[in-house]
Amino acid sequence: MTSDEHTRARRAFLQAALVLGTLAVGRVLFPSGGVETGGPHGTRPSAPRTAGADPPAGAGRRATAGGPDSHRLRPMAGETSRSGPGASPPHPDVAFTLSTDRREIFLTFDDGPHPRHTPDILRILHRHDARATFFVIGENAVAFPDLLRDIADEGHAVANHTWTHPQLTTLPPGAVRSELGRTSSLLEEVLGSAPDLARAPYGAWDDPSLSICNDLGMSPVGWAVDSQDWTTPGADFIADTVLSEIGPGAIVLSHDGGGERTQTVQALEWYLPRLLDDGFLPIRIEP
Repeated sequence: MTSDEHTRARRAFLQAALVLGTLAVGRVLFPSGGVETGGPHGTRPSAPRTAGADPPAGAGRRATAGGPDSHRLRPMAGETSRSGPGASPPHPDVAFTLSTDRREIFLTFDDGPHPRHTPDILRILHRHDARATFFVIGENAVAFPDLLRDIADEGHAVANHTWTHPQLTTLPPGAVRSELGRTSSLLEEVLGSAPDLARAPYGAWDDPSLSICNDLGMSPVGWAVDSQDWTTPGADFIADTVLSEIGPGAIVLSHDGGGERTQTVQALEWYLPRLLDDGFLPIRIEP
């Protein structure tokens, strides 16, 4: 076999292994008969209603002294690019779905707070009396503490998503403790209580990072439904993904920061009332 033939054969083998691994994770997260489908709204909407590029005046407190583009919010790598459901087997100690006797679901938003997108999402949730969980990044939270208060005042959970969004499994234990501990300390200072939930960037947990998470008094949270909004595939695609994959107890991954999230806002505007019409109840995650 020539070198080129060997390379092509190895590439085909790796691609096949990735497909098989993804299917295996799907069977772990959603065993046959274990989770209901999301009802009749599985078709992709042709024109999601938009929430507007700019937030209405006077909605929520802002810390935008230099304007909405002056903040330090860098785009993050794809949330499932290195780990998480669909890319590696889930850790048995991490929650991906939550047990419920009703059609409760758990909307989550990562990488904020963001001075434009977070208020937009809060307004949509408020309009429909829905609750969610926000996994915030410390370096963004320290820039916009009033947005943390807005999230908490609306009845949503504020949780820990590290300080700078590194992959925890690549760090020594001291750095992991700093990433999680520093963010917990900030949230306790601003909100009066430390967070009791944490999500690892990229969903990448290992035994040492989970041990530190536990030492800091937090429960680790993953996701069962990846809205794929981090790929910016279009609001219609995001909405269709959520509506077609949702089921009772599912934790839904979306983002209010870490990049341009207008599509996320537009998609939420579209799919949230449809979830409610289908009998789903969005609530915050409780440890």
